[in-house]
Amino acid sequence: MGGGKQVDVDVGVDDISLKDLSLKLEEFAKARNWEKYHSPRNLLLAMVGEVGELSEIFQWRGEVEKGLADWEESDKEHLGEELSDVLLYLIRLADICGINLANAATKKLVKNSIKYPTP
Repeated sequence: MGGGKQVDVDVGVDDISLKDLSLKLEEFAKARNWEKYHSPRNLLLAMVGEVGELSEIFQWRGEVEKGLADWEESDKEHLGEELSDVLLYLIRLADICGINLANAATKKLVKNSIKYPTP
């Protein structure tokens, strides 16, 4: 990918915070001078495009078992890449909009637990 600066990403990290991902995304965008393109609208539309790519993976498979036991590893890897694209755009969109995504998601879980109490 050209001679651009690479973002320091620890391969195999299993536990990274949304804040850490947000900082890595910000660094990635700054290093490429992409911040001018990262408006809320542009990020949302890019994320919707990625959701479309994610949907294509499941489009003709019918119901899929949890754990994807009958999937090829390459298909699982592709799924992980598309899920990551959606997540990264969502984190970047939240950051650009000044939304603390972890806080908003936690508050939403509380609201949902009140709206849908356990039986």
